[in-house]
Amino acid sequence: MSEPQGSDGTTQRLPVLEKDDTLGRPAAPDTDGSPPVQEGADGRGARFWSVRRVPAGIVALLLLIVAGAFLYDIAAVRAGRPGLRWRRELTRQLAERPLDDTWVLVGASVAAVLGLWLIVLAATPGLRRLLPMRRTHPDVRAGLHREAAALVLRDRAMEIAGVRSVRVRLRRRRADVRVVSHFRSLEEVRADLDTVLAEAVRGLGLTRPPALTVRVARPGRKGQGVRTC
Repeated sequence: MSEPQGSDGTTQRLPVLEKDDTLGRPAAPDTDGSPPVQEGADGRGARFWSVRRVPAGIVALLLLIVAGAFLYDIAAVRAGRPGLRWRRELTRQLAERPLDDTWVLVGASVAAVLGLWLIVLAATPGLRRLLPMRRTHPDVRAGLHREAAALVLRDRAMEIAGVRSVRVRLRRRRADVRVVSHFRSLEEVRADLDTVLAEAVRGLGLTRPPALTVRVARPGRKGQGVRTC
């Protein structure tokens, strides 16, 4: 096929479009091992708030019962019938008993404790067993149960040579790892545990990685470890 010619009879070369080999291919995965972080933020997320269905249901049920009883009593009085006996007795007791009476103080204390309990429930997030994870997308939040995180740390510790048993106690701010080693030097086992567990904690992707406390011991005669490192 002949090349196009210009108005003056000279031959002009058409521009060549180079083929982009990256089109249609998925992006290469991130191989640095660290979880991605949401752009424009540090990826930190707040704790999950509990719905607290049980306390809310109990309070709503009690309020419904008390309000229904008083409403029925008021309607009965308006209809010309005598008021309920328990309401008249309660009114009499409240009118006759002094403020320093024992039962009045007990009732006030119980009401104050219940009120403080409800305030604490309303002001605290709850769900202490669910650890928030770093946010990689603005519309997605993720959490990890303590038991699952502790199981991950336990499995990683059991992969180290010389480890006989592992017990992990994970809190929101600290992870206590107690290991029993039946061979190898305790210093070598402790060094391997520090490296492996620190990497495992980073791999969990938590917003607040817990501080590690590792203790290595030899098995005792009766199966109890003696702390030596």
